[in-house]
Amino acid sequence: MLIPFLIMLREGMEAALIVGIIASYLRQSGQQRWMPAVWLGVVLACLLSLAVGGALELTQQEFPQKQQELFEAVVALIAVAILTSMVFWMKQAARSIKGQLHESMAAVFSRGRGQAYALVGMAFFAVAREGLESVFFLLAAFQQQAENPLAWLAALLGLLVAAAIGYGIYQGGVRIDLRRFFRLTGLFIIFVAAGLLAGAIKALHEAGLWNQLQSVVFDLSHVLPIDTPLGVILAGLFGYNDTPTVSEVLAWLLFLIPALFLFMRGSPPAASSPLRASSR
Repeated sequence: MLIPFLIMLREGMEAALIVGIIASYLRQSGQQRWMPAVWLGVVLACLLSLAVGGALELTQQEFPQKQQELFEAVVALIAVAILTSMVFWMKQAARSIKGQLHESMAAVFSRGRGQAYALVGMAFFAVAREGLESVFFLLAAFQQQAENPLAWLAALLGLLVAAAIGYGIYQGGVRIDLRRFFRLTGLFIIFVAAGLLAGAIKALHEAGLWNQLQSVVFDLSHVLPIDTPLGVILAGLFGYNDTPTVSEVLAWLLFLIPALFLFMRGSPPAASSPLRASSR
């Protein structure tokens, strides 16, 4: 349950941060009458994400076994690509996202026409981006773990917590060091992405498309089976497999080492330059 909770907490925080900045700008500039347009964009984006997620889930169920494995591999690879780009994008954008959005909002209202459409579009694309990312993350995570009926509940809980924090930021009662938050969750997500990549290699093998380097590196099935509670947690956090193959280990290491190096490079301690989220 930890993986879907943290994924939705982070994705929800990104969406809530952007919507909160838009709402705060409208309140400060006396333009609160345009808030229904913002909420319309949010609702449309949520409906789109739910529709895409439902369509992908139904499509997968129609495939034969090998095609299902291929579908799982493709979803996992897409999730890895989006996860990685999102982590590095937020690392760069955390400093300036508020200023950039305020400039965009000022440009919208300076044109004098089409404000409602522009606000719907801004809110829609902000939430749809995070929502569609979450769809691929959750599908990939659920496919590579044992079926857990509480996983969707954990994802919903993460989203609700993110919405509550976002509302608190908007009201000015909650102050969070966003650079520290996105840096720590970014480190966590890099490990998740490495595990998804290793799982994608395994799915490609089971689909019959990748048969190289399939010798088992080590066998820990008698020491720490993957179906034990600790094994499930390690599998979700780090892509743990009790009998990994050479190709899976190589994929995990070849992704994780350079990703961690690039993510940590040039990242000063968050305390030295904190970014506080506030509506004031």
